[in-house]
Amino acid sequence: MKQNKYDDAAFFDKYAAMARSVEGLSAAGEWPAFQAMLPPLAGKYVLDLGCGYGWHCFYAQAQGAAAVTGVDISAKMLARAQQAPGAERISWRQAAMEDYHPESGAFDVVLSSLAFHYVADWPALCRKVVQALKPGGSFVFSVEHPVFTAAGTQAWHCDDEGKPLHWPVDHYFSTGRRETCFLGESVVKYHRTLTDWLAPLFALQLHVNGLSEPQPSTHLLATVPGMQDELRRPMMLIISVSKPA
Repeated sequence: MKQNKYDDAAFFDKYAAMARSVEGLSAAGEWPAFQAMLPPLAGKYVLDLGCGYGWHCFYAQAQGAAAVTGVDISAKMLARAQQAPGAERISWRQAAMEDYHPESGAFDVVLSSLAFHYVADWPALCRKVVQALKPGGSFVFSVEHPVFTAAGTQAWHCDDEGKPLHWPVDHYFSTGRRETCFLGESVVKYHRTLTDWLAPLFALQLHVNGLSEPQPSTHLLATVPGMQDELRRPMMLIISVSKPA
């Protein structure tokens, strides 16, 4: 069974209290880099895999996309998304990304934010995305950085006073399942090396348009406690590729 922590009431309440859940894309430190890597969306058919609250769906809609589809496994996530203004003009689908089967060549742009590290079979999902893309279509996604996921603990090593000393990077080449703690709950994620993330894209003959290891904005560094520590190691990886025309 695919993991669906977000329909657990206690977990969802914790997620709902996060800044990015309350304030949207403006509170997502990686958003400026992600936004810069998106192609023009006006007139495009856009698919968001693991759409959550639908922030990226609403952005695509505001940019003039011809049609937007958001897919998420969580009923609670989709229910929250459907409360927002304009939600009725977006097509919402409740399904695990692995179980969603879009029509061949249906989309100009497929995007995803911080969802694919929950997927066990990354090459299979890549094949599905490529099939769903029109010729010349774009695929832009963010995931947790391999440096962030390698050790599995996803926590700083701290001194006796709780001050972060270093971020442990261990078992980097031992890829696969990791049981980690997120919002105080046990969550299963999948660690992949940088090569693992890129190799299936190369195998499908996709063109790499960009790669980013985003840093927090000056505003977030100045206003969010502890954000300065995010400059000590990469937390996220953003990749933009396109299908040959």
